Amino acid sequence: MFGKKKKQTYPDVHIKNLAEIVGPKEILFADEDLISYDSDGFTVHKALPKAVVFPGDTSEVAEIVRYCHRNNLPFLARGAGTGLSGGAIPMNQEVIISLSKMKKLISVDFENRQAVVQPGFVNLKLTNSIAHKGYYYAPDPSSQYVCTIGGNVAENAGGAHCLKYGVTTNHILGLEVVLPNGEVIEISEGGVPDAPGYDLIGLLTGSEGTLGIVTKITVRILKNPEGKQTVLAYFNNVEDGSLAVSDIISAGIVPAALEMMDKTAIEGVEAGAFPVGHPKDIEALLLIEVDGVVAGIDEQIEQILTVCKARNVREVKVAQSEEERGKWWANRKTGFGAMGAISPDYLVQDGVIPRSRLPEVLDRIAEISAESGLRIANIFHAGDGNLHPLILFDARLDGETEKALEAGTACLKACADVGGSITGEHGVGIEKKEEMRFIFTDDELDAQTRLREVFNPEDLLNKGKLFPTPSRCMDVKKIVKDTVAVN
Repeated sequence: MFGKKKKQTYPDVHIKNLAEIVGPKEILFADEDLISYDSDGFTVHKALPKAVVFPGDTSEVAEIVRYCHRNNLPFLARGAGTGLSGGAIPMNQEVIISLSKMKKLISVDFENRQAVVQPGFVNLKLTNSIAHKGYYYAPDPSSQYVCTIGGNVAENAGGAHCLKYGVTTNHILGLEVVLPNGEVIEISEGGVPDAPGYDLIGLLTGSEGTLGIVTKITVRILKNPEGKQTVLAYFNNVEDGSLAVSDIISAGIVPAALEMMDKTAIEGVEAGAFPVGHPKDIEALLLIEVDGVVAGIDEQIEQILTVCKARNVREVKVAQSEEERGKWWANRKTGFGAMGAISPDYLVQDGVIPRSRLPEVLDRIAEISAESGLRIANIFHAGDGNLHPLILFDARLDGETEKALEAGTACLKACADVGGSITGEHGVGIEKKEEMRFIFTDDELDAQTRLREVFNPEDLLNKGKLFPTPSRCMDVKKIVKDTVAVN
């Protein structure tokens, strides 16, 4: 005779009750299982969640949230875990609601150019699913082969082609959202554009999972452009490459993408999985892509070549085939990960500046590199001034992690000092929340915090993300008050 099946035991009643909602196979609670969820792409900080649950649909998400709300359990949503600012790290022993199993393409409406997906649907998979009809989904973060559209909504992700086509918020037509009390709401149901009233889609997109959990997304899909051409330009110094960026835009050309890499970044991508043979002594390169009506593309390419030559370009060439173009883009898109070939660890930063300030900010980043003793690679969306300094360090060496974090803060301060922002697409999370003071006053931060409290009054959903901690607020106010008193 077979023995009786061993009854599952749970460490506490909350784990048991959550398992009853999703089923015993859809929950993790042992430390050895939870360790995979102790961080996202920002690995400087780590913390174990209380549990990870895997709902299969909106009703289960809502039931989990209602249970957490009733029992005062902190919780957060997680997609693929590719976020780079710590937005999905469970710093308060949260219950992680993983949306990875909610990965359906629900419907596609080619006539109205929209699709409906669940949050766990992978970004690039959407384009691949509609390519046979000549359509694509425009937002293209470098991690698009693995990142999910739900995560893209949370962070308002961008990508190489957002210069012309905009970031995620420009492509969202409707959302289904589970609020922090478990209520389910539909915003712009059916994807009706420009609905009257407050722009709740704009508010929720980029709110970093602090206002609600998105469980269904209606997105805009686009028809493939008639033509496309890509240019690769090599420069002997960073300043010439930087000035060429502004000159291209000033000439009235809006490329689909305008990317830049400096010498250290080039070293990394050439040591990575997709080398293309960039010259080893080159100081900067631009990767420029134009698309649209075939009749106008050649003229734009000629203008770009003229601009580059006027800025002392060493070599400039146009991709001669789709295969060559694909290699250039694979080289660029895997740039972050390629840094692992030249450094044990790296910290990705994400700031935005006016294009015209590129030369001076890149000079300042070079100074920060020298001051810290750490190499910094620059690989970024030059066309819209979205910088990505990658700070290379070795976490095994005492003090290097702290030096890398300090260098990252200095890079963000350099962006803020020229009228820029501390993030363009990676979000604030826990990484940059104190740096929010570089661009917002106490009153502005207070207004945003009060807005969060309307949606998330108990602060159970993704607590401690996005805004500075209260103690820091009080410390800063005290410093300011003492300084005024002395003066």
